[in-house]
Amino acid sequence: MIDQSMLTNLKNELRRGTQVLAVLSQLDKTQYGYSLLQDLEDKKVNIEAGTLYPLLRRLESQGLLKSEWDTTESRPRKYYLLSEDGKEVYQLLLNEWNTIAKEMSNLFEGEK
Repeated sequence: MIDQSMLTNLKNELRRGTQVLAVLSQLDKTQYGYSLLQDLEDKKVNIEAGTLYPLLRRLESQGLLKSEWDTTESRPRKYYLLSEDGKEVYQLLLNEWNTIAKEMSNLFEGEK
C-alpha cells in the first residue's frame, strides 16, 4: 500500500518547481497578491497565500518584478508587474519548461 503522506510530499515537491513560472506567467498585467491568487486558482493552480507573498517579495528583490502601492482604496494594495528582466527571465524559464516537458514526454513514450 502506498504511503499517502509520502505521495503528498512528492506531489508538493513536483509542484513547487512550477510556482515561479506560474506566478511570472500571470504578471504581464498589474495585479495585487489576492487577485493573483484568484487568477491562479481559477486556472487550477493552487498556491497558498503563505507561499505566494514571500515569493512575490523574493522575485521583486531579484529585480524580476516592479511594484507600486495604491492607497486610493480603503485598504492599501501593493500591485506587481513583470520588470523588463522579469519578462526576459519568464521567457527563458518558459523555454526551459517546454524543453523539460518534451524530454519527459519522450522518456515516458519510451516506456510503452
